[in-house]
Amino acid sequence: MRYELYYWPTIQGRGEFIRLALEEAGAEYVDIARKPEKSGMGVPAVLACLDGGSTLHPAYAPPVLRDGELLIGQTPNILLYLGRRLGLAPRAEEGRLWLNQLQLTMADWLTEVHDTHHPLSMNQYYEEQKQAAAQRAQDFRETRLPKFLAYFTQVLANNPRRGGWLVGAKLTYGDLSLFQMLAGLHYAFPQAMARLAPQYPALFDLHDTVAARPNIARYLKSKRRIDFNQDGIFRHYPELDG
Repeated sequence: MRYELYYWPTIQGRGEFIRLALEEAGAEYVDIARKPEKSGMGVPAVLACLDGGSTLHPAYAPPVLRDGELLIGQTPNILLYLGRRLGLAPRAEEGRLWLNQLQLTMADWLTEVHDTHHPLSMNQYYEEQKQAAAQRAQDFRETRLPKFLAYFTQVLANNPRRGGWLVGAKLTYGDLSLFQMLAGLHYAFPQAMARLAPQYPALFDLHDTVAARPNIARYLKSKRRIDFNQDGIFRHYPELDG
C-alpha cells in the first residue's frame, strides 16, 4: 500500500528521517506537500492533518504519515510503526524498544541543534538573538556535541553483533537517522565536525556505509533529496561554527 508523508515541501527537517526509511526500503510513498494544491495535496493537505476540527487525532506538527485510514504523528512514533513493516527494526520487542530509545535520544539531539540558532524564541529571527545563539552554539560545540558523539560511539561498541550497526546484525532506521544527524552536522558545523571526526571513526564509517547503500545513494543524487538550507533545522552560520 502506498504511504503518504505530510511535511513541509522546502526543507529536510524532521520529515527527512521518515523519507530515508521509506527510500531505503523501496516503499511506495507520496510526499504530499510537494504535489500541486489543485490535486488536493500541497501544503493545505499538511495543515489539514493539524486541524482538530476536521481530524479526530490531529498532530501537533508535521511530519505525519498516513497508512490507509491511520494517521501517525511524531518522527520517532512514525519510525516505530514503520520499522517492522519495512524490515528496519528488530523482531524482538526488547530490540525494538532499545531502537526507539535511541531514536528518542536523537530527537533530543536534534532539538539541541535547532536551539543553537534559535535559543530564545521560535518567533524571533536569528538576527534578533545572535548573541545568545553564539553562547549556545559554543556550549553545543564544546560540550554537548562531543557528548552525543561519544554516546553513540559507545552504543556501536556495545552492540554484541559487531556488524557496525547500532542495533542487531543489520541496518535499522536508527542507522539511517544517525546518518542524517551526521550529514546535517557536517553542513551546519563543518569546522567543528572536522576537528571532532578523528576521535569518532566508527560513527563516520557508519555514515559512509549508509550513504553508499544503493537505494540511499540513488536518493541522495535525486531531486527528491532537498538540499540543506537556511530554513531547516541544520543551518550553517559561520559565526556559530567557531
